[in-house]
Amino acid sequence: MPKFKIETWGCQMNEYDSQKMAGILKAYGYEETQSDEDADIFVLNTCSVREKAAHKIFTRVGVIRKNYGKDKIVGVTGCVASHEAEDLFKKIPNLNFVLGTRSVHLIAKAVDNALKGKRFCDVSDHPESLEISPELVDREKKVKAYVSIIEGCDNFCTYCVVPYTRGRERSRPLQDIVEEIKVAIKEYGIREVELLGQNVNSYSYQGKTFKDVLIEVDKIKELKRIRFLTSHPKDFNEELVKVIASSEKICKYIHLPMQSGSNKVLKLMGRKYTREEYLEKIDMLRSYIPDVVISSDFIVAFPGEDEEDFLLTMDAIYRVQYDNIFSFKYSPRPKTAALRLKYPLIPKEIADKRLFVLQKYQEKVQEIKHKNMEGKVYEVLVESVSKRDKTKLTGRTEGNHVVNFEAGRGEDLIGKFVKVKIISSTFTSLKGMLV
Repeated sequence: MPKFKIETWGCQMNEYDSQKMAGILKAYGYEETQSDEDADIFVLNTCSVREKAAHKIFTRVGVIRKNYGKDKIVGVTGCVASHEAEDLFKKIPNLNFVLGTRSVHLIAKAVDNALKGKRFCDVSDHPESLEISPELVDREKKVKAYVSIIEGCDNFCTYCVVPYTRGRERSRPLQDIVEEIKVAIKEYGIREVELLGQNVNSYSYQGKTFKDVLIEVDKIKELKRIRFLTSHPKDFNEELVKVIASSEKICKYIHLPMQSGSNKVLKLMGRKYTREEYLEKIDMLRSYIPDVVISSDFIVAFPGEDEEDFLLTMDAIYRVQYDNIFSFKYSPRPKTAALRLKYPLIPKEIADKRLFVLQKYQEKVQEIKHKNMEGKVYEVLVESVSKRDKTKLTGRTEGNHVVNFEAGRGEDLIGKFVKVKIISSTFTSLKGMLV
């Protein structure tokens, strides 16, 4: 049987979709490979949140065609596929198939058509895409399970393309979520689960809310850790925090994107909360969980952001003292409402400077926070051998800090929880030793 290689760009939801496609192809007898040379089929699972990410796919297809000509089958899946649909056949010569985010269950059909010399495109909204059997999700060599609880987004933030590529919100039945986790535990020995959704707080199925999902998943005895991504500040509430605080399994790590510290910019972004409401929720969160680890997303140089608005963003960052920040310059995306704002794009030199200022300040904050972790012992879930140093293992603390440490007993520790003492740090990394 032909061999396939899946390459994934973007978020954890894309990683999860890739695992589903791999499992389906294996069930049809195809063999997975990580080698370009050995691969007969390339599945490129794409991201379009920012322009740079979307452009990567065109470069990658060009490299494959340059090296192998038409000998390899190449298909594009994910958000770029959903957005471009059949237009991709015009933009990418000799492309074989296109599958949208809610068509990944058709991967075997797409490949079969390609092998017969037929192009295949499906970017429709298939409700059954959420109903793939949990046994088909390929979690081989994984130490934690990504499990989607809700797909799509109804928030329509003015800068965001996700509602146009992932569709409207649709929640999965709670029993299906629990069953998928139990299968992952039984088949792969998974001890940590990460519940996924563009906005997990929007979960709603037959009267059940996200709080109910956490309560039910917390009851699974064999599960050691529970994480979730992503929360929208407008839906993040005290009831949810109480559930997190009372659980020994739910990680005390919250990713809560603020995006801007300016009320004017937040309104232009369509975020549906104010600076004051966001900061109040941070205070409330820390009142229940004093040692909570908090990360966030910020966009600088959004159209209409002046120097005062940027300083308000920096002031919010000073106040919160985030453990980690993912920060970007505004990237115009097709179909989004931000394109229709009356404000012009902010010049590149100003955008670059603002991003530099934000990131340099955050580096100092993280350096101090990491320094404070030195000499302390943390429980770490060992994930893999370090990519940079094969003599070391890498894993994560409950607070989502990546720790590299001497391998000790080696790869047999992968997938296990170990105690690690932090011995040194930088603003990006922690080094430790087994205790």
